[in-house]
Amino acid sequence: MSQHLIESCFTILQISSSWMWDQVRVDHGREFYLSLYMQEMLSNHRHNLQRQPYCQTQSTKNHTVERTWVEINNRVNYPVKEALIQLQDQEVLNMDDNMTRYCTSNLNAELCKIGITRAVHAWNAHRIPGKGTPNCSAAGGCPKKLGEELLPRASQAADMYQQDVGSSLTRVSCFGTDPFSTEEDKISAEQLFAVEYPDISVLLDYVVNYNFVPFQDALLYLINITQQYA
Repeated sequence: MSQHLIESCFTILQISSSWMWDQVRVDHGREFYLSLYMQEMLSNHRHNLQRQPYCQTQSTKNHTVERTWVEINNRVNYPVKEALIQLQDQEVLNMDDNMTRYCTSNLNAELCKIGITRAVHAWNAHRIPGKGTPNCSAAGGCPKKLGEELLPRASQAADMYQQDVGSSLTRVSCFGTDPFSTEEDKISAEQLFAVEYPDISVLLDYVVNYNFVPFQDALLYLINITQQYA
């Protein structure tokens, strides 16, 4: 399991730093191991102790919310991926180059965070037939509160998992290592990019409407200034 997956599967618990799930339901995918470990460890802090802290079912019995992944792929991941493939097909991007990988990974991650946040807000505001609106259903929060001090960061939780369970979660390094020799150089490059692109959410607006050029130009600009300062 990559570090990104470790952080993703643990998000459900970190987001709920003010409340505690009575039960988490997932399929049998390995990406849930860390979430289930923490859910089990914190099970005594739940409101309803009569239920099991989690249950695993077949993926065919997934909740309706699982369909959100289809929307996220269509509205965020696939357009960004297509823009990058286009640059590769034009032989503009050399993904074997560490600096290119680093810049591509960082800009893409920031755009995808914006896109996923938008998708989540849209999901929570829409009406589900027979179930109501998620924002209204969750307005009161969960009955059991939980302090942040009980929730370690994903990397710390992974260390605990390895110590207690005896097996480890594979942690893969970032897609491209930091090429800057000093923090000052890194800040200078980031500031220069921010002057040219003060609001990167605009780039995502173009990409999801399949106008790839602004995003592609921004990525090439980021690679260029990184080369100057690294």
